[in-house]
Amino acid sequence: MSLHRTLAARAEAGRPVRIALIGAGKFGSMFLSQAPRTPGLHVVGIADLDPARARAAAARVGWPAERVEARSAAEALRTGGTWITDDAEALIAAEGVEVVVEATGHPGAGIRHVLLCCRHGRHVVMVNVEADALAGPLLARRAAEAGILYSFAYGDQPALIAELVDWARTAGFPVVCAGKGTKYLPAFHASTPDTVWSHYGFTPEQVAVGDFNPQMFNSFLDGTKSALEMAAVANACDLDPGPDGLAFPPCGVDDLPNVLRPRSEGGVLPFPGTVEVVSSLERDGRPVFRDLRWGVYVVIEAPSDYVRRCFAEYGLRTDASGRYAAMYKPYHLIGLELGLSVASVMVRGEPTGATRDFRADVVATAKRDLKAGERLDGEGGYTVYGRLMPAGASLAVGGLPIGLAHGFTLTRPVAAGTPLRWQDVSMGADDPAVRLRREMEALFARESGTALRT
Repeated sequence: MSLHRTLAARAEAGRPVRIALIGAGKFGSMFLSQAPRTPGLHVVGIADLDPARARAAAARVGWPAERVEARSAAEALRTGGTWITDDAEALIAAEGVEVVVEATGHPGAGIRHVLLCCRHGRHVVMVNVEADALAGPLLARRAAEAGILYSFAYGDQPALIAELVDWARTAGFPVVCAGKGTKYLPAFHASTPDTVWSHYGFTPEQVAVGDFNPQMFNSFLDGTKSALEMAAVANACDLDPGPDGLAFPPCGVDDLPNVLRPRSEGGVLPFPGTVEVVSSLERDGRPVFRDLRWGVYVVIEAPSDYVRRCFAEYGLRTDASGRYAAMYKPYHLIGLELGLSVASVMVRGEPTGATRDFRADVVATAKRDLKAGERLDGEGGYTVYGRLMPAGASLAVGGLPIGLAHGFTLTRPVAAGTPLRWQDVSMGADDPAVRLRREMEALFARESGTALRT
């Protein structure tokens, strides 16, 4: 089935896919740049806390001003235009909206919006990996109960990795490891919004015109985003994080099958069937040869000697034994590719990756020695970064999820490099995100037989 042809047919029949976009940041803006160029897509509305920012984003990506003149969702549906609002709930509830792209990047907002989609019967394309890592396993269940699809966002790395994993398994290859590349040094865990641009090498001019949020980009650098994305992949693809989380081994594309194989075979993996992120920098700061900084990969295993010989005959790069091989994609285009998720959900009735289980968690970890009374400022900030952990281990120690480590106050000191626990912070039990997360923890602890520490 051709997604493009089917979308074109919907456009010709006057039945475009009607989309609500929530969040007009970098990801949302990139989607807006492509949506008018894809037949059969109609962005009915854009919700953002700052409507002026949404209008500026639309103008920056080339939308004419008249495209965003609709004063309501109903007018947008009637005219083919787009309504810009600060009321996400009203946009989700608007008659005619079929699928919601949640791109706020805010965990609490993402949870609230998914639950509203469940109430109103709107499919969800979940750009918001922060909310997915916090409560995705339960949100996916709620979506299934409501009869809607809950999908990763194509173009972002979790969806692309899930696609590679699905390809491998459908072709009959055991998945040894799956993941992505990034720029990483151990010192980056302590990076703050004040130091991020120097590490990235962006000029002030690039930052000024590029929709760049320093705290968000710092979450990419300090390891939090990698942990969140690998938790999403593990929970979607039935893979498990290692007991010590991510190792970020330096590795180029030619060495993937050598490095990302079990330790018993000479690699770095604690076991097969895991997730890992490879660094584009050697530990001394030198660039890795043929790095995978922007890409994704899957390492597969030949299930027989015959398949091992086929790997060699068709030029697939393997380890010395010929047993392990890797496939990779050297880029991801985030919002520029998002239309594939919208099309897959609406045309095929199939998500582009989706959370299935609670196998991995991301726990807030102190960037420096923190004092009692300090206020946490969340991912990419000055106080904590996110560390990947097996979900069972997180539940057993009462780990504080990174998605809730914002705006709450420490009740005791925490040493640098130490994971935070629920009991280390003072937070209101009436917070909706806290309640849902606690419900999810209790549910999966009961189902897995894991002792739950509060």
